[in-house]
Amino acid sequence: MKRLILFLATPLLLLLLAVGCCDCRKQAKNHKPLVGTNWQLVQLMAHDINAEEDSYTLLFHDNGTASGMGDCNRLTATYSMTTSRDLTLSNIGATRRMCPNHELEAEYFSMLERVTHYEMDGDMMLLLSNGELVAIMQAK
Repeated sequence: MKRLILFLATPLLLLLLAVGCCDCRKQAKNHKPLVGTNWQLVQLMAHDINAEEDSYTLLFHDNGTASGMGDCNRLTATYSMTTSRDLTLSNIGATRRMCPNHELEAEYFSMLERVTHYEMDGDMMLLLSNGELVAIMQAK
């Protein structure tokens, strides 16, 4: 009797497992690579950011450099990463134009200097500093 119940229940369990994993497949489909994807800031230190189209962006190039925009200043940096998702940005430089929102831009640049690793969640990149979430960026 137990074998019969197990025999009948197995296809049902497999069907539920397949249906339950639909979100997994969607997430994998939306997954963007760190390098070559243009990222835009959507959250900084737990505060939502409504950035204009070309502001607060970051693009990792395959040669170990990164570029992007703050509020109105361009930024460049070098980066290193590992297969365990360690990430450091260094030699961060920026133009020095006076921006309307220079406080937020300064906080953005400062956060980038503190990043120690990252996690990916679909089309979102989570930036962390020693285990603390400091920013969320979305693939554009």
